[in-house]
Amino acid sequence: MTHLSVNLNKIGLLRNSRGRDYPNMVTMAERVLSLGAFGLTIHPRPDQRHATYQDAYDLKSLVARYPGKELNIEGFPDDHFLKVVLDVVPDQCTLVPDDPNQLTSDHGWNLGRDQDVLRPIIGKLKDKGIRVVLFMDPDPENMIMAKNIGANRVELYTEAYSNAFATEAESQCLTQYTEAAAAAKEAGLDVNAGHDLDLKNVGKFCENGLITEVSIGHALTIESLDLGWDNVIKMYLNILEK
Repeated sequence: MTHLSVNLNKIGLLRNSRGRDYPNMVTMAERVLSLGAFGLTIHPRPDQRHATYQDAYDLKSLVARYPGKELNIEGFPDDHFLKVVLDVVPDQCTLVPDDPNQLTSDHGWNLGRDQDVLRPIIGKLKDKGIRVVLFMDPDPENMIMAKNIGANRVELYTEAYSNAFATEAESQCLTQYTEAAAAAKEAGLDVNAGHDLDLKNVGKFCENGLITEVSIGHALTIESLDLGWDNVIKMYLNILEK
């Protein structure tokens, strides 16, 4: 079974847009966990336009009341981000190569260039008992390098798959992701996935049995406008359980 971690950034975006604590991040997160999701994800960016650093502390306190559930904090490892993560000590930290002004994540790490920067950061996080994930493009040859610099997992950036889904390019694209996931497993890494996965395409992506966890937020929030928050969470869990 593939675990579901619900990304709550869009809840933060709605809350922040009116300057009120509505919708409340913790309340929505508690509904997610109560419905059976495995974890929560936030990606606080430097401008805190959606998830904030305070949310990291609040959600850590919530998850502590749910044994076996996890908090994943993802983001670019600048000094402020690392200070918060090392203080909060989430179960998992996903390092993403975002520019501070970037709208959303759109590429994985270039380990040939960035490994010397990442290695000591990964070491600090692991010293605190935090599982470390690197956000990666589906390139099988880079998985051994991710393992060698200390990562516990990789998260495959899935926008290319989402764009290819239900087109003639789907089969070839999915094969590339499967090969990357298999290479990661062979290197001793678990495999997460995220970005533009939705109710239509997530089942096909995970049916190879290689994906440990998916992080879904944007599509899940949009689908909830039509179908309801609780219903959509249950639908994802049903798909992933199969």
